[in-house]
Amino acid sequence: MNTAINPIQIDNELIEKEYLDYINAKEFACIAAKAALAKEQISCFVADHIACPHNDVDILEFLYDFIDKYRASDEMYHSAAVIFKGPAFTNDEQFDDLLWQKLQTLSNIDARQYKNDERVSADPNSPDFSFSLKEESFFIIGLHPGSTRETRRFKYPTLVFNPHMQFEQLRASGKYDNMKYAVRKRDIAVSGEINPMLKDFGESSEVYQYSGRQYDQAWKCPFINNHKK
Repeated sequence: MNTAINPIQIDNELIEKEYLDYINAKEFACIAAKAALAKEQISCFVADHIACPHNDVDILEFLYDFIDKYRASDEMYHSAAVIFKGPAFTNDEQFDDLLWQKLQTLSNIDARQYKNDERVSADPNSPDFSFSLKEESFFIIGLHPGSTRETRRFKYPTLVFNPHMQFEQLRASGKYDNMKYAVRKRDIAVSGEINPMLKDFGESSEVYQYSGRQYDQAWKCPFINNHKK
């Protein structure tokens, strides 16, 4: 029997551990992510370079599996992280460009067999937009080592997929405002100021919050939703 250990697998496991340690750090701002960590409900997938299409189908299968588990669970606070081994970004603009390229690719493949989540808008310019895969909407959080937002700095470029309906459940239960206040208070403590891109769902499109980049008024979201209604 071959008992040899795959060094690539070890590397991936170490990267996953680094991400979980990053969430567990005292200065990490998002208490919802900490709750997901405590409940062992954070799923991770380690991929190659974010611009490389090699892992796209595998990433989608990972996210589809996560969606199935999330839908079957009665627990709150689920999160999925796709962690890329490269590149080492130096600025928000570069990361922002590649984030939207990757989301566009995943969305295009998904649209071949699924519709958009009908509970949210498919228009990225709408204040009711949320990114959809397998008819489940997600709020995306981008992390990378060169982020100007200290709370968004992580060793590897990462896309975090948080089910949108979890936030709606928190609103319905009256817990959302307290969580939002706690997260923004921690963000100010780390970064010195609140993220100027932060808006509540329904006030402005959440696309301005995905990458952590501070946009000017001339910026237009490059995402084109090809899902059929």
